[in-house]
Amino acid sequence: MPQEKRSKNVAKKVPLKVSGSSTHTSSSTAQQGDDNAQARNGAIFLGAVVVAYIVYLVVTGQMATFLDALSNVDSAWVIGAAICYVFYFIFGVIAYAIAVYLDHDSPVGIRDLMSVEASGVFFGNLTPMMAGAVPSQIYRLTRTGLDVGEASATQFTRFIMFQLAVVLFAAMMLVAKLKFFFEAYGNIVVLNLVVFGVHLAECVGLFVICLCPGLVMRFGNWAIELLSRHGWLKNREHWDEMVNVQVMEFSEAFKRAARDLPSMGLTLVVTMLQLASLYMIPWFVLNAFGVRGDFVECLAAGSMVQMVASAVPLPGGTGGAEGGFVMFYGRMFGAATSAGFLVWRIVTFFAPTIIAAPLLGLSTRNRTVSIYRRVQRIKRHLSRKGGSGGKSKGGSSGGFKIKGAAIERKADDRKRVSE
Repeated sequence: MPQEKRSKNVAKKVPLKVSGSSTHTSSSTAQQGDDNAQARNGAIFLGAVVVAYIVYLVVTGQMATFLDALSNVDSAWVIGAAICYVFYFIFGVIAYAIAVYLDHDSPVGIRDLMSVEASGVFFGNLTPMMAGAVPSQIYRLTRTGLDVGEASATQFTRFIMFQLAVVLFAAMMLVAKLKFFFEAYGNIVVLNLVVFGVHLAECVGLFVICLCPGLVMRFGNWAIELLSRHGWLKNREHWDEMVNVQVMEFSEAFKRAARDLPSMGLTLVVTMLQLASLYMIPWFVLNAFGVRGDFVECLAAGSMVQMVASAVPLPGGTGGAEGGFVMFYGRMFGAATSAGFLVWRIVTFFAPTIIAAPLLGLSTRNRTVSIYRRVQRIKRHLSRKGGSGGKSKGGSSGGFKIKGAAIERKADDRKRVSE
């Protein structure tokens, strides 16, 4: 948003919260501390899961088969799978950049957005149901100079588009491959339909918040009053802030973004490409083990596995990821299922989590020029370059003509003198 609009939003908060800025900062720092603690606990938990998995392979006598399958992996296909995840990350940054581009004076730069996306990967992977992703990304956005309301609005708009893309992609895959799913997996697919319904309900709820903020605020204040009266609400000030300030900011941010429908459509397309980059990774892993799977079936199964994993309240979707992978890819991988799961998990989970850690500290150095103005500057430079290129050709051509004429005049003069 323009600078003057940003100032108005900050001014709006002052009557509601006299110490708004300091309170926002301290609450953000406290939230980041909670996220760090959750991430540490999640890392310890996942380390224990890996050890338990190895013990399971040894006890059940599958270790030899597991190692044999790994020894036959085609590394070129694994590299292809890793490149797919790199594109997943890049598309995520681009989706944020589109949202930031709409705010012509935003101090957020590309390096900041890389850090924001890395925060979502790192804290999302290490917290139950990816609960730490959104708060950590909001905190990272506040470090760029945005206040909590603006950062929350930016993140919330991005989250809505991501959820819409998840639901839309899953719906497309269900329509395209529902008959195949029921024939191949039977009534187990009903579980995915239930999970899909939950995601759909969540998406609808987000749109209600954005499009009907007054209704949400009335219901929220009624709920706060009811819970406070019975002593069930510990931090009423926090929930008052959420309902009476941030709901409206979320709504305004979404409506402002929605006015630019081409940008919203572009964000949705980019997010769909981001999800496709993630869901196609099992196809590459299959090929790494010498199995030629159907590409669209792998995309559809990847969508289903991700939805099941996201519904499990453990770090990294532990339990749901394993169960979903075995359920939807076991028949494709056969005896190499355990090894295939490990390669898939390394590419989509363990390696990205480790690599994301050093990216958390990325920060844009020059915040005086927004992404929008950088893009406009590049456009002007390219247009000038194109224009000057045409002029230089004309100028040089004219120069040659003048020079040629001068040479001809000198030759005539010499001829006259000799005569």
